Amino acid sequence: MKISIGIVDSHPLCLKSLAMMIDSFKDFNVSVLINGPGELPGKIRQSNIPDIMLIDINTFPDDGITSAKWINQNYPTIKLAALSFSNNEQTIINMIKAGCCAFMLMSYEPEELEHGLEQIHLKGFFNSDAISTNYRRLLLAENDMFSISEREKIFLSYACTDLTYKEIASVMNLSERTIDGYREALFHKFKVQSRVGLAVASIRKDLIRQ
Repeated sequence: MKISIGIVDSHPLCLKSLAMMIDSFKDFNVSVLINGPGELPGKIRQSNIPDIMLIDINTFPDDGITSAKWINQNYPTIKLAALSFSNNEQTIINMIKAGCCAFMLMSYEPEELEHGLEQIHLKGFFNSDAISTNYRRLLLAENDMFSISEREKIFLSYACTDLTYKEIASVMNLSERTIDGYREALFHKFKVQSRVGLAVASIRKDLIRQ
């Protein structure tokens, strides 16, 4: 039996083109096409629940986040993957917080997209180049607790927002050098190499609420 895919995309042409590509893959077929978040509840109820849902975030980013949250809350068994033309760091964080297990670029070659879908189906996530951290390590690591100070927790809460590190320093009334110290210390504690990785690890360990 083929793995079923759903697609949420506000661009009708992109929606149909992507569906045709995925239908050409040996192990996949598109079971539901949703032209924007407005169609989401009705279309899902009328169709077979897909194994994986691809959510385009390019036209209306907030709608992409809203769609991901709604699906995650109402159909938690569906694996969610965000689609974008850009690997903007904050967008990646927001979509992960909304429930996505992968972030895939529209610029992928068909083989890359097929491989990504296979990884999502088999492992529940896809460690793509769009996210500069090791998903495998983050998702399979034991949820061990380690010492994090209250100030570091406050820094983490700001690090998962749109604020720059300079702005975080201003809000926390600290020097930029001190903020850099928090960042490097937490990178080491979480064993990550980027702000995105820090956000993902914080969410997985339930230090930051989604």
